[in-house]
Amino acid sequence: MAKESLAWDRLLPRGEGYKKFGFFTSPFRKGGLKVAVTGANNRLGRKEVLPYNKNLKQFSRDLRNTMTDAEIRLWARLKSKQLKGYQFYRQRIIGQHIVDFCCLKTKLVIEVDGSQHYTDEGQRTDRKRDEYLVNLGFTVLRFSDIDILKNIDGAVSMIVQHLGD
Repeated sequence: MAKESLAWDRLLPRGEGYKKFGFFTSPFRKGGLKVAVTGANNRLGRKEVLPYNKNLKQFSRDLRNTMTDAEIRLWARLKSKQLKGYQFYRQRIIGQHIVDFCCLKTKLVIEVDGSQHYTDEGQRTDRKRDEYLVNLGFTVLRFSDIDILKNIDGAVSMIVQHLGD
């Protein structure tokens, strides 16, 4: 498997910081923050690099094992490239955040919000998180868990619209 060449990748000693599947430890970041090469190409044809906090890996796994009913229903419609052949990931780490679902190729993030997201603190946190993701070039779609449970087809059609042609 050929790895993508990054300018700072040549600065790292061989065997240090490089792991399989395109994960690199940036010499410019400290405290466990890594960067992950995504499947999306930027305008120069190079793979884009996303920030990645390795300390959230176990928490992300735990979230995948304890999904809500709404997340389970939506995941059943997103997994295995069912929507126009696009690959979705669940409980994906992006920077210091874990997003519910994302498609890296189209830079689409889907969040399924439960009741904790409707408090003042929850809304403040969501705004900061959305701002961060938008600055990375992602589009963020938010659905309430009730919307998913009562109108899954409407939610899926909205997702398909954002996937493009």
